[in-house]
Order: sequence, then C-alpha cells, then structure tokens
Amino acid sequence: MNVDSIRDGVVIDHITAGCGMKLYRLLGLDALDVPVAMITNAVSAKRGRKDIIKVDADIPVDFDVIGYVDPGATVNIIRNGELVEKKRIEMPETLVNVLRCKNPRCISSCEQELEQVFKLTDREKKEYRCAWCEVKGDM
Repeated sequence: MNVDSIRDGVVIDHITAGCGMKLYRLLGLDALDVPVAMITNAVSAKRGRKDIIKVDADIPVDFDVIGYVDPGATVNIIRNGELVEKKRIEMPETLVNVLRCKNPRCISSCEQELEQVFKLTDREKKEYRCAWCEVKGDM
C-alpha cells in the first residue's frame, strides 16, 4: 500500500486502532473537499496496531475532539513538506458542542442557543458530565 506524503496539512498519528473512523466523523472530515487518507490497523512498535489520518490541506483541527476520542494521539502539522510542529494530545477539562446532553429536561436541550458544555469528572473512566444538569455524556 502506498499513501503519498503531504505538502501542507495535518497528520493525526498514534490513534488507538479502531478509533480512527469515530475521529474522522467527529472532526467533520467527511465534509471536506480535500484529499483525506485513513489508515487503519497500521503496524505500530509501541501499540501493536494504530490508526492514522492524513489531511492534505491546511485546516483547523479541534484538539478537544481528538483528546476526547483518544488522549495520547499526536498531531503533526506539515508545511512545505516539512514537520513544523508535533503535539501530544491530552484529555480536555471542558468539551463545548462535542457531546449533546441526553436529558430532555436539561436547559441545554430546551434552549437551542445554549452551548452543550461538558466537564471532565473522572479522568480514569474518561467520564464527562453536563455542566448544566450533571448527566453523564455519551457520543
């Protein structure tokens, strides 16, 4: 298999195997009109298997979404064919408009203009709760 290198863009690497498609959807990469390569179950010396996403365009990347789906992933920023920045992603303390509250009585469900805000409550369980009603958040 041959996936060309990118000139200007983003490479999301060290994604836990099987999490790449979830990240692809949450980042809205399916809506882009640019080349996007998704590599699943690539061999990894550290993890055994991993997923990789390459975007051949200079796009903004939501690090909070990446940190929610897979803390520990890395984001490589490529300019003129060279690696200019490498970021290791951590779990965000707050997620805004990534999750939706399932509680039909929550003010964020009733008031459409309110942001969906979730706070990290348990780092080990990767648990987030609604800032308005404290219901546990799911994707």
